[in-house]
Amino acid sequence: MTLIKSISGIRGTIGGAPDNSLSPVDIVKFISAYSSLIKRKAPRNGRYKVVVGRDARVSGEMVANIVTGTLVSCGIDVVDAGLASTPTTEMAVIFEQADGGIIITASHNPAQWNALKLLNSNGEFLTDEEGRILTGIADKGEFEFNEAFGLGVITHKDFTQKHVEAVIKHPLVDCQAVRKAGFKVVIDTINSVGSICMPPLFEALGVEYIVINDSCDGRFAHNPEPLPANLTELSEEVVKSGADLGISVDPDVDRLAFICENGEPFVEEYTLVAVADYVLGRKPGPAVSNISSSRALADVAAAHGCNYEPCKVGEVNATTKMREIGAVIGGEGNGGVIVPDLHYGRDALIGTALFLSHLAHRKMKVSELKKTFPEWHVSKNKLSVNSQEEAEKAIAKVASHYADRKLNRMDGLRVDFEDTGMWFILRRSNTEPIIRIYAEARSEKQADALAQVVLSILAGN
Repeated sequence: MTLIKSISGIRGTIGGAPDNSLSPVDIVKFISAYSSLIKRKAPRNGRYKVVVGRDARVSGEMVANIVTGTLVSCGIDVVDAGLASTPTTEMAVIFEQADGGIIITASHNPAQWNALKLLNSNGEFLTDEEGRILTGIADKGEFEFNEAFGLGVITHKDFTQKHVEAVIKHPLVDCQAVRKAGFKVVIDTINSVGSICMPPLFEALGVEYIVINDSCDGRFAHNPEPLPANLTELSEEVVKSGADLGISVDPDVDRLAFICENGEPFVEEYTLVAVADYVLGRKPGPAVSNISSSRALADVAAAHGCNYEPCKVGEVNATTKMREIGAVIGGEGNGGVIVPDLHYGRDALIGTALFLSHLAHRKMKVSELKKTFPEWHVSKNKLSVNSQEEAEKAIAKVASHYADRKLNRMDGLRVDFEDTGMWFILRRSNTEPIIRIYAEARSEKQADALAQVVLSILAGN
């Protein structure tokens, strides 16, 4: 497997041959290039400063030591946020008025993976263009290291409480209503940094909580992607404890999924839909999600008399489109909620607070709330590929099969069936060596059947 370089960061497995993993050499090279990139602008406060945070995966401390050491060698001051969620680190860049930020996390990838997520001075991911410039700098070795008396310095700060305070002060987070509702929740923090940032949020909201998988040692208790198949333990605990809601976050707490009080999945595609329903009902405006997300968000936006626009997959693509059209809510169907008047980043903390506020106002069970939304089902599948060329050939094969239909090439290939509302999409993942094949229909059976048709075409049957 080659190192994955995309708008979602520099990502790979730890260990193995240098050419098929995220090695210490790679880390030094790309962080040195990142240092050169941010130095193309004048420092915001006299000296260059970068915030560094990480999730709890077992390689995190090793990678962080290399990252901070490299930044210091380039003459950049480091604010070490330590174990911190991705949205916490993003907000820390804003709090510190830093010149950039680095998040050490492979998000939903398994524990043997890690990644460098690189931020600009707004605490947002680098754009595709900035990523290409950085890769060019890295390939050419266009970076310099400072002499002994020009090294950066390291300070250590914890930003979790400041992040929580910002969330509960958000005008649409109704702390009083949530406290009055007396919710009891179960949270699965998968033995990562959710165990650090979610309990303080519940305490601030007056929510009773039970934490499972809370050791924060990076030994993930199950596959870290918050899909229903991986959340059976959470479902069982919700029913066993008589909780009102189950909450799952991924290792870096930028994705969010819910479990209903009866143990059934709320489904991660509906995380953004539910939060958007609450936000748009109180602050009408445009909504955005990526082209691989459920059309339920477009339906909910229309019900509130609001515009909806799709974007390419990737957080930076969502935030770019949100800024372009002045969106008040946006994100991705993987459980990523972006609330721009807090910050332009996927954030499970604000997503949770707004969902609980919505639930408190509606005065209904989570399973009942789910039934108020348009019913769509997304079938999520994937196919391993070894190269960009292989992925392009696979997508071209399906495009040829559907040549008589209108093909959407915004991101990979999407085909819509306007008479039924069904659609499917194929695209190469930004985070794994796979093609993602998603299909949506009115029923789970129809969605799975459509996905199987596409997979059959790819198999040559």
